[in-house]
Amino acid sequence: MKMNISALKAKLFPAKTGTGNKTESGNEIPREGMDILDHLEKIVEMTQELGIDKCLSEKNGGTHVDYVAGKLGISPVQAVIFSHLLDIDGDGEWSYSEIAESLQCSKIRIKKYLHGAECKELEKKKLVRFCRETGIITAFRIPLDVKNSLTKFNEYRPEKNENVTIAKFFASLEQLFDERETSELTFESMATELQELIKLNMHLEFCKKIMSYNLDESDLVLLACFCHLCCNNNNDSIGTDDFMFLYEDKSIFTDIKLRFFKGNHPLIDSKFIEFTKTSDSVNSYAWKLSNTAKKELLSELNVRGRDYRKNLMLFDAIKPKKMFYNARENEAIQTLVSLLSNENYNKIQERLEGKGMRKGFACLFSGLPGTGKTETAYQIARETKRNIMKIDISEIKSCWYGESEKKTRAIFDTYRAAVEDSETAPILLINEADAVIGKRIEFSQGNRAIDQVENTIQNIILEEMENLSGILIATTNLTQNMDKAYERRFLYKICFGKPGKESRMGIWNTLLPGLPQDTTKELSGSFELTGGQIENIARKIEVDSILKGSEPSMDVVVQYCRLERQNSLYASKTIGFEQ
Repeated sequence: MKMNISALKAKLFPAKTGTGNKTESGNEIPREGMDILDHLEKIVEMTQELGIDKCLSEKNGGTHVDYVAGKLGISPVQAVIFSHLLDIDGDGEWSYSEIAESLQCSKIRIKKYLHGAECKELEKKKLVRFCRETGIITAFRIPLDVKNSLTKFNEYRPEKNENVTIAKFFASLEQLFDERETSELTFESMATELQELIKLNMHLEFCKKIMSYNLDESDLVLLACFCHLCCNNNNDSIGTDDFMFLYEDKSIFTDIKLRFFKGNHPLIDSKFIEFTKTSDSVNSYAWKLSNTAKKELLSELNVRGRDYRKNLMLFDAIKPKKMFYNARENEAIQTLVSLLSNENYNKIQERLEGKGMRKGFACLFSGLPGTGKTETAYQIARETKRNIMKIDISEIKSCWYGESEKKTRAIFDTYRAAVEDSETAPILLINEADAVIGKRIEFSQGNRAIDQVENTIQNIILEEMENLSGILIATTNLTQNMDKAYERRFLYKICFGKPGKESRMGIWNTLLPGLPQDTTKELSGSFELTGGQIENIARKIEVDSILKGSEPSMDVVVQYCRLERQNSLYASKTIGFEQ
């Protein structure tokens, strides 16, 4: 919908009553109380009727033009051009012919205005943002803060990002690079605004430090861009495509790209940026902000610690829970608990690293739903005093090409920072890992892009598991289709079967200690339920006792067992009550 000046006024201000007097030629004399939008609207109307040259004359529109020019600090010609750009802003599509017709002049003249000093000055004052392709203006917009300022203050008061917080600074940095990415700023304009932003905020350690490097303009912009991608996008795997948008001159970008590949770019030589391994088919070569640069430039943001701490499940907040396992599972779990005790874990890591072996521990817990895989991970964490960073892989899959890969890599980057910052390495728990440990997909005709994303995510996880320095536990309900590449990377694989009769008795006794022993024995022998299913039944019994004020009868308990078994996708034969 067109948001012209009249619509802008109607939306933001109540209508004014009364009109000004008329001159002999019929032109309206500015009335008292007219605001800048009134003057802008009159300029548009008069230009459309008389043309730009006559509108600029004192006899016709000079008073309106002078008012706008004075308020915005621009020339009369710029005031007229700005009036018309504001009037057609929001149309979505526009042409040189449309503006030429509105200004009553030739298209050649319009092109001269748009690509000459007049519009460059409007852009410099941030009144208009122009989008360009190969130097040609293809679109424009009037920034919202300009519109708001005109209506609120009757002039444009540009927001000064001066003495801001570090969070506000990086928000402004993000906006600056976004405007460059959409071609609303030239490289030159962006570099100028970046340097102004830094100089206005020399109270920030970031600004002090980056200016102390005495970088040339191009390197300053590139280093700031890496800081933006690291902080605002949580990206520690930056390909050359990620910063290609900075450069209008592709030969400059090609030169920088080659220097990155050769490892002789000044920012690499100075150890601000370093190469990082990746198997990502989108970014087969990638770089990141070095730890040294992060420490020096991003200390105020606490980048290495800001993400993982809020996602940690603290071990001392995990409630103890008695677990029941079959003999084989119990032995494997006790071995794992012993390994992950801090004293043993550190010794084993040192020994493995000394022999040139991989020192990370990746564990796979597989089995039917309700067999205690996730709860076992919690209890191991509690017993070994390790915090948990829990990840649900299904949540990181994005409909945007490239985003899922970045999110996947960011998970491991964040976990790596948590391991480095912690005296006791936390556990990275990937729950319901079915979505990623399956066999890699053969590209299909209709879903080639989706298949490629799926395989790329798997490649990233496989690579990270290969280089793991901490502890990973993945849980899954299905292992039949697990890719062979995952099998060798999981050092410990524990399959959780349905609990045997003795284990089931222990679960019944723990959850419902009030049940008679013979009843517990009979239920355990009659229904081959998992611990999760028994817990569901126990919860129903507790709810019934609250609502009805009495314990349910044995017939009700049996009925609950039957329903739980029937609702399970993994139902099996029973004995006893079914006979």
